Amino acid sequence: MHAPAFLSIAQPQRLTNYQRTLYARRGPPAEAPSPRRQDQGAVTSVGGGLKGGLCPGSLWGRGGRAQPHLRSAGSPARPRLQNRTLGRPEPPGAAAEGAGAMPAPYTRILGLGASSLRCWSAVPIRRAHAPRVLHGDLSKLSGRVQEFVEHGARLCQPDSIHICDGTEKENIKILNLLESEGVIKSLTKYENCWLAKTDPKDVARVESRTVIVTENQRDTVPIPAQGVKGQLGNWMNPKMFQEAVDDRFPGCMKGRTMYVIPYSMGPIGSPLSKIGIQLTDSAYVVASMRIMTRMGAAALRTLGDGEFVKCLHSVGRPLPLSEELVNNWPCNPEKTLIAHVPERREIVSFGSGYGGNSLLGKKCFALRIASCIAKDEGWLAEHMLILGLTNPEGKKKYVAAAFPSACGKTNLAMMNPTLPGWRVECVGDDIAWMKFDNDGVLRAINPENGFFGVAPGTSTKTNPNAMHTIQRNTMFTNVAETSEGGVYWEGIDQMIPAGVTISTWQGKPWKPGDPTPAAHPNSRFCAPARQCPIMDPDWESPKGVPIDAIIFGGRRPQGVPLVYEAFNWRHGVFVGTAMRSESTAAAEHKGKVIMHDPFAMRPFFGYNFGRYLEHWLSMEERKGARLPKIFHVNWFRKDASGNFLWPGFGENSRVLDWIFRRVDGEESAKETPIGYIPKEGALDMSGLSKVDFQELFSLPKEFWEQEVREIRQYLTEQVPDDLPKEVMKELEALESRVKKM
Repeated sequence: MHAPAFLSIAQPQRLTNYQRTLYARRGPPAEAPSPRRQDQGAVTSVGGGLKGGLCPGSLWGRGGRAQPHLRSAGSPARPRLQNRTLGRPEPPGAAAEGAGAMPAPYTRILGLGASSLRCWSAVPIRRAHAPRVLHGDLSKLSGRVQEFVEHGARLCQPDSIHICDGTEKENIKILNLLESEGVIKSLTKYENCWLAKTDPKDVARVESRTVIVTENQRDTVPIPAQGVKGQLGNWMNPKMFQEAVDDRFPGCMKGRTMYVIPYSMGPIGSPLSKIGIQLTDSAYVVASMRIMTRMGAAALRTLGDGEFVKCLHSVGRPLPLSEELVNNWPCNPEKTLIAHVPERREIVSFGSGYGGNSLLGKKCFALRIASCIAKDEGWLAEHMLILGLTNPEGKKKYVAAAFPSACGKTNLAMMNPTLPGWRVECVGDDIAWMKFDNDGVLRAINPENGFFGVAPGTSTKTNPNAMHTIQRNTMFTNVAETSEGGVYWEGIDQMIPAGVTISTWQGKPWKPGDPTPAAHPNSRFCAPARQCPIMDPDWESPKGVPIDAIIFGGRRPQGVPLVYEAFNWRHGVFVGTAMRSESTAAAEHKGKVIMHDPFAMRPFFGYNFGRYLEHWLSMEERKGARLPKIFHVNWFRKDASGNFLWPGFGENSRVLDWIFRRVDGEESAKETPIGYIPKEGALDMSGLSKVDFQELFSLPKEFWEQEVREIRQYLTEQVPDDLPKEVMKELEALESRVKKM
């Protein structure tokens, strides 16, 4: 078994008074080499270890070439974990000295290289505190999981360990603990609902500190053109990553409990599902992961002694605290880091308790790491909703759809159609894992178990099914609070009863008309998916649901029609590549800007975007594959006065109706330079007034000429060397067709 790399690197550090006393009494350990320069131990390959073979490449072991824990000839056998403690039996001779085993973080402090770790248990140093196991049985964990927990505990040095079983009894204890610590409070208006208010510095995903760790930069991100800032992910080399880990994690859980969270992404036992184990010192994460994943004993049973994605998270605030917390919310925003090591299927997160950074099963695992696994195994991990669509005749199809933020993704997944006789059922609102079965059908699962939705803008008008879902068993974060024990946010579209007052997410009094919002713009609800009244009967089917169509979409106020269909799969991949959407820009900009967000995956690619496109294109080459049709929609086009041309929400079922019929082969489309659009009269507009079909589907030549120029600029600047030639040919073909308009 291998030690984590960050437990093994020799670091030249100043000796503590305790170490000086120890050396004066006994002298330095016989096998300890002199401290090495840090650059001599630089990581050269995540898979191949360090220069000079100092340590294995893996953070947690298994798979590296060096084997620091394999005993040399004549050395004592490596002892197994003891239940109820992570301490080892005392080595020979240690009892007489009153000393025990030395944990690996202290090995590094003393300057011991990986070679000496083979017999580190014989070093006569006083035993560090071994954490108690408060809940669960270490001896019943598989060897792989025990090893992972052991290394995490040695590095982070928690006071205690809790192995999560996912039961309701455990959940009640966790919630009561959080309430007693002032992290959450009960919302008495609802059933088992809770409100957390975070430190104002910890309110969202931190893209600038979210990295992919690989030896070669080009494995992670395309190298942009000279003088251009890359927008398709952040790369960190292994040496810098190791330094970052060494600066953050040793002792980071002191005084706290380390929770061991076994979880399944996807239905338990599904061939499309994957297992993860997360170590965290946040009880808030435990409560939220129980909602968002299939967490607990069932996941461990399914795992057996198999491989799993290794996740380590810490809020980065060991006890006793060096400074007071804000809102009783532990975080360390100055040192926040969210790192992914795809080759080793490992995730490391530090300093943030916010869900997008701390619930490592979500974007970190389900998109960044999963997209790498999908590339290796021949499937797709995508930022897509999945919905079931049934027509009045009872025929059903499934659709996957990708939208950037603020484009109504959850609203579409939970839509109530206005067309009579049509029914939408939700499989998932955020992430889709899709794989071709033996019959060539693309099947999809929702790897999540809950909804982690943006609260502002959610109402009984925009999404009544979401409002029904969050009435019980829900964790709210950074929403406003009413004096009657309820929640409030911008766009909730509810009257405030007389005598009821509102306090903001920062605890200040608020009333309608105040200049600042009551809820944080990124405030969230975290609710079990099973509570949604329109969940699809097969949403947890182990084999997944068959995908008949894929939809890309964006918020485009001008030029882009309500819906169009790609000419073929290759053109559809180009449509996803060229996705753009109106977004509120950074603070230094004013107004709205159109941002490139290919496949709605820009912040979530786990590897080079050019190779991601190659992977999508390769699906066309799969023998017997029944490729879904690909479409693009735009609910947000405006007229010259700035008014929306399309009513949206439940009326979007009219667009789904046309897509449904096109999948069935209906001849109801006409060819345009950008794709197929509905023939006049093909879109069911019955009962709609004041909708200008001609303007909805107009294609201004000047707009599309500019669109082509901007897509070309983006691709040539961001992916100059790695863009597949097929995508460039599609761009050139669009440019040629637009010129003839």
